[in-house]
Amino acid sequence: MRTNNPSGILSISQNDPDYPPRLWDLFDPPKLLYIYGESRLLRLPMIAIVGSRIPSQEGIKNAFQFSQALSKAGFLVISGMARGIDGAAHCGALRLGKAHSTLAVCGTGLDIVYPPEHASLAQDIGQQGLLVSELAPGIGPRAHHFPRRNRLIAALCLGVVVIEAAEKSGSLITARLANELGREIFALPGSINQPLSRGCHQLIQQGAKLVQNPNDVLDELHF
Repeated sequence: MRTNNPSGILSISQNDPDYPPRLWDLFDPPKLLYIYGESRLLRLPMIAIVGSRIPSQEGIKNAFQFSQALSKAGFLVISGMARGIDGAAHCGALRLGKAHSTLAVCGTGLDIVYPPEHASLAQDIGQQGLLVSELAPGIGPRAHHFPRRNRLIAALCLGVVVIEAAEKSGSLITARLANELGREIFALPGSINQPLSRGCHQLIQQGAKLVQNPNDVLDELHF
């Protein structure tokens, strides 16, 4: 069943043909998904790009470049619309123009933008891509919403690219969940003296694939 409201937000139930089948890999798939934008994008192959909320300029550049290259290759780039790497990944895909899109999984109802400084980004994604949440309109940000958002990112994607992450980063939660679901995990290495590299190095030690450029991701996914 699909319903809508005056804001243009649609709700998709588990019986809807647009409900993403990859969410069935979760032990608790959402009963309803709220979406705003192009629902057809839910059928595209997705790659997640996640990382620090306070990245270096190099990290922002890498997120932007990886996003553009993977988008050009045919992936829908998805992330959590957070500050830092997430925002850069969304912007990279959007900057390519209307032929390319991005998907943001939100930790609030879709009528509430968090962080608030991403209001313009959320508007652009709604017009050129797709906003998704399992939270009903009117529900604001809460700390426990974001790990649950991360599990949706992990389930929807074929793989997760982690670009700069501290040892206790939320990005590592996304990568761990994705690994448990059988998705591919990719991590960019960095300096051993850079705290934002430690999470990525930890992932590589645990079996994530070290990537130095977007082609490393595409080769692994046979894309």
